[in-house]
Parts: sequence; structure tokens; C-alpha cells
Amino acid sequence: MAGMNVANRRPIARLLAIAGLLVTVVALLIAPAGPASAHAVLVSSSPIASAVVSNAPAEVVLTFSESVRKVPGKIRVIAPDGSRADRGEPTFEGTVVTVPVDPAGARGTYLVSYRVISADSHPVSGAFTYSVGAPSTPPVDSGDDSRADPVVGNAVKVAKYAGYVGLLLLVGSALVLAALWPRRLPRRGPARLAWAGLGLLAVSTVANLLLQVPYTAGGGVLDVTGQGLSDVLGSAFGAAHLVRLGLLAAAAFLLRPLMAGPVERSDLVILGVLGAAALVTWPLAGHPAASPAPAVSVVVDAVHLGGMAVWLGGLVLLAVFLLPRADERELGAILPIWSRWAALAVSALLLAGTVQALIEVATPRALVDTFYGRLVLGKIALFVLVIAVAAYSRQLVRRRTAAGRPTSMRRAVWAELAITAVVLGLSAVLVQTTPARTAGADVAGSTPRYFSTTLSSPNYSLQIELDPAERGNNTVHFYAYTKDNRPQPVVEWRATVALPTAGIEPIQVPLLPLTDNHATGEINFPAAGEWQLRVTVRTSDIDQATVTATVPIR
Repeated sequence: MAGMNVANRRPIARLLAIAGLLVTVVALLIAPAGPASAHAVLVSSSPIASAVVSNAPAEVVLTFSESVRKVPGKIRVIAPDGSRADRGEPTFEGTVVTVPVDPAGARGTYLVSYRVISADSHPVSGAFTYSVGAPSTPPVDSGDDSRADPVVGNAVKVAKYAGYVGLLLLVGSALVLAALWPRRLPRRGPARLAWAGLGLLAVSTVANLLLQVPYTAGGGVLDVTGQGLSDVLGSAFGAAHLVRLGLLAAAAFLLRPLMAGPVERSDLVILGVLGAAALVTWPLAGHPAASPAPAVSVVVDAVHLGGMAVWLGGLVLLAVFLLPRADERELGAILPIWSRWAALAVSALLLAGTVQALIEVATPRALVDTFYGRLVLGKIALFVLVIAVAAYSRQLVRRRTAAGRPTSMRRAVWAELAITAVVLGLSAVLVQTTPARTAGADVAGSTPRYFSTTLSSPNYSLQIELDPAERGNNTVHFYAYTKDNRPQPVVEWRATVALPTAGIEPIQVPLLPLTDNHATGEINFPAAGEWQLRVTVRTSDIDQATVTATVPIR
């Protein structure tokens, strides 16, 4: 009787050990709570952050690293006296946000604060100042606080981690029951685990939808409004999560007969199609959809997630149910098949992870200079360790000693589970962390690196802003004003750059008029030096003038 009680307690003890491990990883996720991470960054602005301009601009232009959407009431320009200087609603055109401001603004320092939603559904917030005429004491934004609540940020991480756990429990249980489960063993345990995974996945999906409201708009966990929820559901993030819920509901009907016994091959094919479609909803709701190669990133991320679910989910079923319950003959048939599955899953993880790293990290230096890169290095180190443990397990299987040495096999499997659970935790943090390819581009609060000057002609004065005044791509803004500092309507803009000392002839600069007196363009400087910038502005059918500036490029 005592032996039976001990045997009955073993599955419970294993489940409690798994629960304790998951709680530990969740604690690791919460412990380093810092500022909320954003996955798009402000790459340039006009006026440039910290710049001193001679005339008040008619608009503030924000350019981000990826397309952004509006959070109502969260973009403000504060005048030196603390009043609102912005006029009307900002316009959003892809990566560019244009905020109309009072062109007759007072001299002094202005504060620009913003909060928008990036293409990968994460909030982007920040602030910077610029001055008209001369700097003054920066004003204070007395509006609603747009900062992210740390509790909300941590809740989002926990919800995402719970979704990963639910996915691996569901996938692992379904695969093992469909292809590896011995007929003589009851299916109650794996079936309960599968339903628990399905429920956890559904709850996580709903929680992510609700938490997205305060996460993007700012506020506490309970600050979920009808309008905010409507905006979330109408976004790509909301659509992906609603599709996931629908696929889970459809899969539940096919899972029910699978939990009771073997099912037809056609049902398994349909279940596999539903599972593959559900996997795609994760990258569609994250930064793979906003990467430089979205089609590749979405496919690769889905493969990466599927490989993780098959490998880790299968390990859970192997450790909790099959190794303790299957006899020597059954293990001899099951373990070689599982070994091949694991090898394929690990190969998919390695290939997909490599492609992901190349896209999201972009440069070797970013691996050590950014938090995202350091997380990737940590994940690689743990992955190498778990590969070593997995290789030992595969060796046991190949030597046909797994059944004869169950203790060694169980220890190897539990070691794989422990390390991969921590890898899973790092993955949950990675999806909430700014990718290394954009982490260093944020201009808000950074040391100013730009060129700014005002040139005069008989017909107008021209304010020029060039950012970052370095080799490579630069953004230039031109503002034309009358002699009494009013916006000067421009009929035609033309500009060229040249580097005579290096034999570089004038290069035409394509310009895009944004308002009557404001144009912008992109210039690629291939070399450092004293570049000659010539700008011709035509203010009427017969009136035009050309001004020249020397621009030092580092």
C-alpha cells in the first residue's frame, strides 16, 4: 500500500516541480522590470531635438523607424509659457507624423511629447525640446501622463509566457496522443494536460487583448475603455488574436475525439492545418510583421515557435507520462521516433533562430551594445547547453540503453526541460524588447548630432536642418520665411550637394514639399568633408534666388 501511495504521488510531484520551475521563470521575467520597451524609435525630427531655430516653425515633423498609429490625445507641443502650441490633429503618413503648431509662437524652449503605436503593436513614447530664438527654462507637460505602468508591462510579459506554456502543452499532448501513445495506457492524464494547455492559451489570448489597451494608451491594468478596446480589436494585433481564438475553438472540436482514442488521418491533417494557421498569428501580432523582410520574418518566426512547441511539449509528455508508465518494449518503439522528432525540431529552431538573429540584430556590434543583443547571446548560450543535454539523451536512445537505464534518461529529459523553460522565459522578454536593429536610433534625449543654419537672400530667409550630418543617409529640412519672419510660400524647390575637394560633382537632392514653406529630402553623403549645399527657391513665376552653405560631414 505504501508503495502504491509513493507511486501515486510521483506524477503529482513532477507536476509540482514543473509548476515551481515556471513560477521561477516568471519571477525572472518580472525581476528586471525597467522602462517600457518600444519596437519603433524616433529616428529624426524637425525641428531637430535640442536645436535653436531662428523662427517658429509651422509644424513639427516626427519620423520613426517604422509605420506608427495614433493614440488619441497623446501628441502635444507645449509652449514656453506652458500653453498648448499644437493646433488641430496630427496627420499620420506611414513613418511620418506631422503636428501643426502656432507659427506665431513666442521665443523660448518648446517641449514635444508623444506616444504612438508602432507597426508591431508596441507603444512608442518620448519627449524632446527645441528652442525658438534662444533657449529658456523648459516647460512642463501638465496633461495626462502617457508613461507605461510597470505593472501593465510585467502583466503583458506574464500573459505572453503563459501563452507559450499553453501552446507547448497543447501541441505536445496532441502529438504524443496522435502518434506515440501506447494503446494499453489510459489517456486521461495527457488529455487533461491538453485541455489545460488549450484553456491557458485562450485565457492568455484574451488577457493580451485586454492588456493591450492600457499598454498602448498608458494607464493601469483596469484602465480598459470601450473606445480603447475597439481600437485594439480594429488593429492588426487585435485581428491576429481574434483569429487565434477562432482557430482554438475550431481545434477544440477535433481534439475531443483525439483525447478519447485514435482518430482518422483526415482529422489529424485538419488539426495540423489549424495548428499551423494558429502559429502564424504570433508573428503577425509582433515585430516580425514590421521587420525589413516581413514575409520571411513571419514564416521564420512561425517555424521557430512550432519547433519549440514540438520539442518542449514532447519533452513534458515524455517526462511526466511516458517514461514512468511505458514498459521496456514500448519505450524501445517510442524513443527512436521521438529522437527523430526532436532532431527535426532542433534543426528548425537552429535555422529559424539564425535567420531571426540576422534580421533583428543586423550588426555584430549590436549583439553586445544592446539589451536585445545580450538577451540573444544568453539564449544562444542556454541553447548550446540544452543541445548538449539533448545529444546525450539521443545517445542513450541510439545505444538502446534508455529502457535499461531509465534514471539516466529521466535525468537528461528533466535537465532539457529545466533549461528550455528558461530559454522560453528569455523568448518572452525578447518579444517585449526593442530589436537591436532600431535600439540605437532613438534621437530623443540623445546627444545632438546635426547641422543647422539660416541663410538670407533678397527674397527670403532659409532655415536648413540636416540630421545627423554624418556619412551615409541624412534627412534635410528646408523652411522659407519672409523678411518679417512669416512663412514664405514656395512654388519650386531645388537643391544639390557637391564635394569639390574629392572631385564629386553636384548631386541632385530629391525634395518633397510638406507645406507651402517647408520641404524635406534624403541625402546620402558617401564621404566625409566640407560639402557645398546649394538651394534654389522660386517664390513666384519670376522670383527666385539661390543660397549656398558649407556643411561639415563627419
